Amino acid sequence: MRCSIGLDDTDHLESGCTTYTFDHLLRSICNILDCNIVERRLVRLWPFAKRRTRGNGAVGAILDFPDNCEEKLEKICNDWFSELLLEISEYPESEFPASPCLAISYQSVPKKWYWEAVRNNVDPFSLLREATDNEVILFHNGSPYGAVGACAAISWENNSNSSWELISWRAESRIGTSRKISLESVSELEDRFPKTFLNRDPTKDRGMIAPRTPCPVLYGIRGSSSEAVENAHHWLQSRSDVESSHSFAIHRTNQISDDHIGGPMSGVVTSIPKETRGGHAHVSVYSSGQEVRLVAFSEGGPVNRLLRSLIPGDRISWTGLVSPDGSTHLEKLKLDFLTARILGRPICCSRTMRSSGRGQGLRCRSCGRKEEKFWNCSDPENSVDFPVGAWHEPAPSNRRHLSRPLSHGLPGTN
Repeated sequence: MRCSIGLDDTDHLESGCTTYTFDHLLRSICNILDCNIVERRLVRLWPFAKRRTRGNGAVGAILDFPDNCEEKLEKICNDWFSELLLEISEYPESEFPASPCLAISYQSVPKKWYWEAVRNNVDPFSLLREATDNEVILFHNGSPYGAVGACAAISWENNSNSSWELISWRAESRIGTSRKISLESVSELEDRFPKTFLNRDPTKDRGMIAPRTPCPVLYGIRGSSSEAVENAHHWLQSRSDVESSHSFAIHRTNQISDDHIGGPMSGVVTSIPKETRGGHAHVSVYSSGQEVRLVAFSEGGPVNRLLRSLIPGDRISWTGLVSPDGSTHLEKLKLDFLTARILGRPICCSRTMRSSGRGQGLRCRSCGRKEEKFWNCSDPENSVDFPVGAWHEPAPSNRRHLSRPLSHGLPGTN
């Protein structure tokens, strides 16, 4: 017998971890039933979800277990879920308290559950009713919010854009203390295991595998295959400058898939970029018959700098996430065509020539020389510090989990 299980919304900003909690459930099931975990899954969802905690990710698994054991499986899950609710009741107060949901399905479910949850806001009440109509078994505390991620986790289908993440957890006695993972080990990890990626941010010389919160995760290693991340994990664990992990598990994931956005868009810049407090900037672009507002945050680095260098008439392409206010938050940006930049009026006698009045051309106030009116313009190819035709993206530590790095393929070539 095969089933899919999904879980979401079990943690708190200051405590808990859904991957850690889910691992306990799977171990409980396997300890009682003769069960095989075919695959674990980590599914990142819409980044603008209001009730998101740290990474806005749900977890899931595909299980094979003996025939006619559905009731046993559901009893194990029911008992475990009751204990989970007691644990959650001890969490600190929060504006968005944990609303866990565990979903079990013995058949295929609508794929739209995933696509709606990764690209848009989902009405959890409607989804809860739809899941029940599709014979999904649901455990929840009366609140429907966790159903969005739980159902997304059981409806996601892996594909050629899937990646892998090995999550290593700490011993319980170590949770909340400083993690021991040297920068040297992370730097060498990247060289030794080229099929792993996003281990460090070279622009900041900083490791990216360890969280900076008091959660149970020791580190997460991302890569293009399960073998690559497991080999990297065992190598890290062989070092004296890396904390020993208590346990680990490998998850197939939708990270770096760009599933949260559509393909590249293009258009013509229609406004001068405006900068707001903090170095963020925005510009208007005409694209596909409508005005679009593009936003580049200061953390976007080259994307922000390129946007601030644009002028009306420039043509650009971009990928980004449409926010609830209708603006597009840029993730990648490319110059397609540059308009020449006006440098100023011609120079004579070391001074700028001035207009003599309407229809009278230009005149040098020192020697009286006259010229027809014109502006000196720059060579478009040398107008800005960004080459035409090249894509730009933020530094690794400033990208979303779902964003596909340029090193893994240009936008639209997934």
